[in-house]
Amino acid sequence: MGGVRLLPAVVAATVLGGVLTACTSDPVPTGVSVAWDATKTAVQVSWKDDNAPNRISIEGVVSSSPSYVKYVAAGDPNTWAIPTSAFPADGNYRVAVSIGTSRGGVTSKPARSPMFDTDGPLRPTDAVARVSGKDVQVSWKVPAAGQDFTPNDPLDVPAGTQQYTPVIGVNGQPFKPVAAPTTKSSLVLKNVRPPYYFQLRAKNEWASLTGAEIAGRTTATTAAVPTLWTFGKQMLIRGRTIQQEISCGGSRCSVQQSTAAGLPVVVLAQNRAGGPWVQAGRGSTQPGGHFEIRVNTGGTRTYRAYVPVNSRVGALTAASSSKNYLTRSRLLIQGAGYAGGNLHNRNEVINAAVVVRPAQNTTAMLQFWNGRAWGNVKPTPMRGGRAAISFKAVKPGLFAYRFLVPGTTYQGTPVYGTATPSLVLRIR
Repeated sequence: MGGVRLLPAVVAATVLGGVLTACTSDPVPTGVSVAWDATKTAVQVSWKDDNAPNRISIEGVVSSSPSYVKYVAAGDPNTWAIPTSAFPADGNYRVAVSIGTSRGGVTSKPARSPMFDTDGPLRPTDAVARVSGKDVQVSWKVPAAGQDFTPNDPLDVPAGTQQYTPVIGVNGQPFKPVAAPTTKSSLVLKNVRPPYYFQLRAKNEWASLTGAEIAGRTTATTAAVPTLWTFGKQMLIRGRTIQQEISCGGSRCSVQQSTAAGLPVVVLAQNRAGGPWVQAGRGSTQPGGHFEIRVNTGGTRTYRAYVPVNSRVGALTAASSSKNYLTRSRLLIQGAGYAGGNLHNRNEVINAAVVVRPAQNTTAMLQFWNGRAWGNVKPTPMRGGRAAISFKAVKPGLFAYRFLVPGTTYQGTPVYGTATPSLVLRIR
């Protein structure tokens, strides 16, 4: 009394790993092999036995074993196609075949196929887009494959068979393919206009993933350009470039505004309507898309800020231009005043002079402030941009004179005339 005996029949049936295991007295299947089916979407496993029912499972080697089990009835062909979706990517596996049924349990030891890997596709990176007319040429890099721990396994495929399907998302639309899958590392997209979001769907026999993204952006550029500036002095042009780009989340993509630092900006100048535009200065956008560019001024010219097409890894920015702005140029007063300073004695001869740029040969006018307006005193010749005049101080007091210099042309563009500041003269 007192003890409970375990019956032999109970000992004969145990649960191992969730599988009911009967006596393993049946012969072990032989010749377990794996190969691709015709479509490379399933692994065809085959084996030999004496017309017995079979249990098929997947065993992980170092990797975890997936929960895949298939029973094949006695009399059925000794082959079964396991879909590739049953194999987790980037692992090492074998297919095990035993004799057994779902009700009676496993009655033989398992026979195993050769080990094989399920390495997924290599993620494409560093995608670059270059505009070619109405088309865009896209190229990308593919990293070198890692070490193959199952070299020449039965399911290895030739190198270079990984496919890349280009897809693009645009405003209000989901991602959609825009070209046929390719095994190359470049392709040409026909008639593509930003904004868009480009990516590659990389696929091999085991899995798929995305990579090689490119944000195709449009730009809008504004600028503030002075309407009047002094010849030969640097002029500051300020502006901003705002981008539009596509953001994709869920089933659809949408457009949004953004700014970026580092976009190149070129200031172009034109001497006459219809004439060529030439570079007058260059710079780049700062945080917030703002830019400040100093240009050397000459004669009267038209200016505009231009953002060229900019291509770099992961982004393609379309070109844009600001409005055209006319900046009138006026003479530069390099120097003006009285010899010996502005304090002189009565009846002394006063020598006044002015120097301007650009240097010109013309006639300057000495003017006098009469308390209400400037009146002409005497014209004086200007040579090489310099004019001088002498007059006698006849009474004491404070007096104001100035030079009025007419405009000229510089390299075929007008430079407007100007007057010196008021030149105060003190006579004692």
